Amino acid sequence: MICHLARWSLALLLLVPPITLVNAAPASCSPLLSHTFLRLQDEAPQNLCQYQGKVVLVVNTASYCGFTSQYDGLEKLYAKYKDRGLVVLGFPSNDFGQQEPGSNKEIADFCKNTYDVKFPMFAKSSVSGPNPNPLFKMLIAKTGTTPKWNFYKYLIDRNGKVVDSFGSLTQPNSNSITGEIEKLLGEKISG
Repeated sequence: MICHLARWSLALLLLVPPITLVNAAPASCSPLLSHTFLRLQDEAPQNLCQYQGKVVLVVNTASYCGFTSQYDGLEKLYAKYKDRGLVVLGFPSNDFGQQEPGSNKEIADFCKNTYDVKFPMFAKSSVSGPNPNPLFKMLIAKTGTTPKWNFYKYLIDRNGKVVDSFGSLTQPNSNSITGEIEKLLGEKISG
């Protein structure tokens, strides 16, 4: 009888597909990346832990700003280094000068149609003031600097630690940003 039950149990195990967790956080995700945000294009939840082990450039963006052309530089930076482990994460915000008034769909269409943005973008949120989104709240706490305007940039290493921040005037292809990215891409993940 026991042998008969064991065979049925084994047969059932073989028929049941394994459970896969979508967007599950890696066991060693840094607290900085342990956040979930809605993707800009379709508002599907995305856990930032999927970027653990990559060099991450976080940028607050806006569609109607004097710095909006930086989308082009950010996309070129992403294209150049993504295969080596860089990811650019865009966070549209209407915090500065009301320069991102549109809906998530309008922002996504603008980014795709105007700059062919392929790097990950997230739903519009606040990045400063009394209620910044949780990622920016941590970035501000860790660096002691808050975004002063659109296209403020934070650089995170492969271990999920903030390395530097760059003001809006610093272009994505500047030597200060690309030099730091090159250095971080060459570093190993600490265990």
